[in-house]
Amino acid sequence: MLSKDLMVIDPHIHMTSRTTYDYLVMKEYGVVAVIEPAFWLGQPRSNVGTFQDYFNSLIGWERFRAAQFGIRHYCTMSINPKEANNEALAEQVMELLPLYACKEGVVAIGEIGFDDMTEAEEKYFRLQLDLAKEIDKPALVHTPHRNKKEGTSRSMDICLEHGIDPLQVVIDHANEETVEEVIDRGFWCAFSIYPNTKMGNERMVEVVKKYGSDRIMIDSAADWGMSDPLAVPKTAQLMLDSGIPEEQVVAVCYGNALKAYGQSGEIKEDDWLNPPAIDQRQLYSGNSVLRGQTPAVYDPEKESMIIR
Repeated sequence: MLSKDLMVIDPHIHMTSRTTYDYLVMKEYGVVAVIEPAFWLGQPRSNVGTFQDYFNSLIGWERFRAAQFGIRHYCTMSINPKEANNEALAEQVMELLPLYACKEGVVAIGEIGFDDMTEAEEKYFRLQLDLAKEIDKPALVHTPHRNKKEGTSRSMDICLEHGIDPLQVVIDHANEETVEEVIDRGFWCAFSIYPNTKMGNERMVEVVKKYGSDRIMIDSAADWGMSDPLAVPKTAQLMLDSGIPEEQVVAVCYGNALKAYGQSGEIKEDDWLNPPAIDQRQLYSGNSVLRGQTPAVYDPEKESMIIR
């Protein structure tokens, strides 16, 4: 477990697919804030109403659920690359997005980019970049798991074609093959610490040793697959144990995410440094985060938890 003085942010985690217990444990491991990008369900959505309900949950129920355990929840909005291939549905989602893109707690447009690098994916990537530019919010770019180097280069080319400042774009799911180009071209470079695929935490230590901490951040990308919601604090500890200076660890696991997404005006450090009281007796649309457990009330000014 990390030192109590070291806070971390997970800037890419799909909490909709995680349990409430995950929030409890993440808080114990120093996670103070999470960003949940709009994602796919694992199976195709059948109509635009399912997107609308999902978007509502990201700005509503999930914010409430996280807050009940002292974690601040933010999100990004998009139709993701995989689902963009259903063009009839994607057109309807594009009509919805402007209604949600400026809601409270929405810090970026994302995940957008490529999955199979189809024409449809590029079309909706470009349309959503235009939306991000119009509302002056960052863009979170998903790079493909296949043809990663080509997809990453193409993604950055497209962002520049649209006149978007690289410092307004987070290029995610980077690896050793893509990091140098992303950094050299001035974009934010994010790494997903994911078991067996994407990026391992030992490999991440070596990346930071080689490239430093400027414009580099890590996330768990935890979802309904084999993933670890504690990937960020665990990797932070491994970095410290490996001799990486604490200021670099703080940048990679906290400060850079705050800088990148703070450009939206929707996430700021005061949100968790001066948090509201926690009262688990509260309900959201008549629903509780608890299932028969005794609710707790926490007063941050007194630093005390009271069981009611």
